[in-house]
Parts: sequence; structure tokens; C-alpha cells
Amino acid sequence: MTILIAGPYRSGTNNDPLLMQQNLNRMEAVALPLFRAGHIPLIGEWLALPLLNIAGFKYPGDEIYEEISYPIARRLLTKCDAVLRIEGPSKGADDDVKLAKELGLKIYYKLEDIIER
Repeated sequence: MTILIAGPYRSGTNNDPLLMQQNLNRMEAVALPLFRAGHIPLIGEWLALPLLNIAGFKYPGDEIYEEISYPIARRLLTKCDAVLRIEGPSKGADDDVKLAKELGLKIYYKLEDIIER
């Protein structure tokens, strides 16, 4: 399966780059086990961050950030089979899950529920 990993990125960080990187690291920590289990893991920030830099965004939440960051995840979802929603409050990740449900995708909340199959 192609699986979007959804979780907090900006949430709870007050836009602190170190905390945002820690959130990204948490999402990335589940990517390798998914890959080793035969899946294709995706994280929206893997695609959004280079585009944000090229587009010249100044800070998280600016106009360019809003143009790219959340829409990239929504577009990715149309190419995915499932979502793995990792722990932590995140409106963006919750919105990803909502859209994934509308698209009829499988929703997982534990890595073990995917890799034990």
C-alpha cells in the first residue's frame, strides 16, 4: 500500500523550527518499518518543504505556506491506499483523516496494525 503518515508538524510548536523537526522525526520514524514491510510511506512535508523553499516562504503559516503545505497532503491522499495517523494533536492530520475517510481509504492508528498483516 501507499500510506500517508499524518501527524503533528506545526501543532504545539509555536513555529519553533527545532520542535517542528522533532515532529517530522516522529513521522519519519514509522516510515522505515512501513517500507520494510513492503509499503510505500509518504509524508506531506517531504514534498512540501522543498517547494516552500523554492517558492520563497518566509515563515510557517504565511501565504506561501498555506498555498502549498496543506494542499500537498490533500493531493497525495488521492494517490494513497491508507493513512497512518500517529499520535498528537493536529488539525491538519485530523483533516487528512477526514478526507481519507471520504475517499474510502483505510485508516490506521498503530503501526503494528499495518506491519503485522
